[in-house]
Amino acid sequence: MKLASGTLERVLIFVVALVVAVVAIAALSGFFAGRDQAGVSGAGGGPGESFADLGHAHLGPGQLRPAYNSDPPTSGAHVPEPVPRDAGQLNDDQLLQALETGNVVVLYGGHRPPPGAATLARSISGPFSLALAAAGQAVILARRTGTAGLIGLAWTHMVRVSAANDPLLGAFAEYWLGRGAPGR
Repeated sequence: MKLASGTLERVLIFVVALVVAVVAIAALSGFFAGRDQAGVSGAGGGPGESFADLGHAHLGPGQLRPAYNSDPPTSGAHVPEPVPRDAGQLNDDQLLQALETGNVVVLYGGHRPPPGAATLARSISGPFSLALAAAGQAVILARRTGTAGLIGLAWTHMVRVSAANDPLLGAFAEYWLGRGAPGR
């Protein structure tokens, strides 16, 4: 009987040690910390479509641009060019720099922002200024030829709506404003 009791005790110690080891390995490997996929922005759960984070490497003038995973791009290597003004046309470098720093950009297709767009932008971030945009705290209106409706852009996120008064656009801008590229 004593032999069976000693064997049972050893088996119990082995099972407890095995469970402790598995839990320790899981904890140290980050199993319980989060389930984000590598290369995906850590700021999930907000409104809009998400895209894999292509990084925010800065290129020199004339360097070859990578292929982006969205059109318009929501992340990726670019030449760091500041946004010079509101309601103008932005190239991809200016767009990505604005998104990297935390700005939200609202694209439209006409020559002027559609009704309600400027009011929406001002209500969320105030009037556009170069300082506000440099700090990543601006909702920037930008013209992009061929855009139907409005496209809201943030780092690795996009939303498409038909009009500025669509509540989804306001929720998108409020949620993503100031978040920008992780680790910037």
